[in-house]
Amino acid sequence: MEKQQKGFMQYIMRGSLVTQISIGLIAGILLAWSVPSAAKSVGILGTLFVGALKAAAPVLVWVLVMSSIASHKIGQKSSVRPVLFLYIIGTFLAACVAVAGSMLFPSTLQLVVNDMQISPPENIIEVLKGVLLNVVANPIDALLNANYIGILAWSTGLGIALRHGKESTKSMVQDLAEAVTQVLRVIIRFAPIGIFGLVSATIATTGFDALLDYVQLLVVLLGCMIFVALVINPLIVFWKIRRNPYPLVFSCLRESGVTAFFTRSSAANIPVNMEMCRRMNLNEDTYAISIPLGAIINMGGAAVTITVLTLAAVNTLGISVDLPTAILLSIVSAVAACGTSGVVGGSLLLIPLGCSMFGISNEIAMQVVAVGMIIGVVQDSVETALNSSTDVLFTAATCQAEDARIESEQLVQR
Repeated sequence: MEKQQKGFMQYIMRGSLVTQISIGLIAGILLAWSVPSAAKSVGILGTLFVGALKAAAPVLVWVLVMSSIASHKIGQKSSVRPVLFLYIIGTFLAACVAVAGSMLFPSTLQLVVNDMQISPPENIIEVLKGVLLNVVANPIDALLNANYIGILAWSTGLGIALRHGKESTKSMVQDLAEAVTQVLRVIIRFAPIGIFGLVSATIATTGFDALLDYVQLLVVLLGCMIFVALVINPLIVFWKIRRNPYPLVFSCLRESGVTAFFTRSSAANIPVNMEMCRRMNLNEDTYAISIPLGAIINMGGAAVTITVLTLAAVNTLGISVDLPTAILLSIVSAVAACGTSGVVGGSLLLIPLGCSMFGISNEIAMQVVAVGMIIGVVQDSVETALNSSTDVLFTAATCQAEDARIESEQLVQR
């Protein structure tokens, strides 16, 4: 009996996390279908899991980025810039796919006025202004409010300053980063239980009835995101690594995308992505910075959401869209997406920004936001899965391409 208990505990702590999450997913669906009242009650498990991730993620980003920069030695290889380039290209191409999908399969909305207290940015200047204000935010306030732009700014600044510090200080920062990482690994092992609670409560509370009125819009949204995940991203990765990209693509979707789908937060999924990069033996100097950065600016799914819902409002109002305007919308959506927060529903508040390009009033734009909230049960989950899995995908592709280049140079030298 004791051996069986030890075997069970070893499976829990060392077994395949994806398999355990799948078990939790199926169990959650069955519970919501058979005993809805009980399913709503176990939702606390999901709330606790997501809360733990969100609580630890800001501290993790702070110490990992600071430690990585502080311990970086002159001449030490890092590939953050190429990853950043892939983030920008991927987000822009995602917006272009959304424009094409919306034009091929135009959707219309049944706009309903809802009394909601939401303050979206009025234009692109407001988005950029908000980013700059977040950069100079108080560091304690940034940690308390999960202001990841501010956290990155302060951790980067402190990391650069600590590069001139004593070795003992750098070692202490590294030990702190490792300690926080260990705490996050323990939290991640509770993902199956958390997802069990999330799935049970979500299905028991909302079901899918609210989605029936917006089936076409949802299909266009999800179709564009799936196309980006299975066609655009693999093409970008193939260009980078020059070999079959799909094993890496499917691995990232399975391990990062699944958890992001249920947590619905790129920021909360940072620890999962960090752990995956560690298991893949990627360059820690690269992924310690690129993963937190990706949770903020790599928002292909958000660009799709902003573009598709904006063009749905345009179609509803009978406004014509020419090619130059469509290209401009792709650029604006990509830039705006980079300004979204890495939390649930962050992209919806930037829909009025896209609508403003076509002279659509804020009152109507906010009705479009309301529609986004109705379909957000599925849309936001798929969007986050695409965003977060792409963070790992582009980081891994860049690191593998760099490793291949170094090996090639070594062979030539021999």
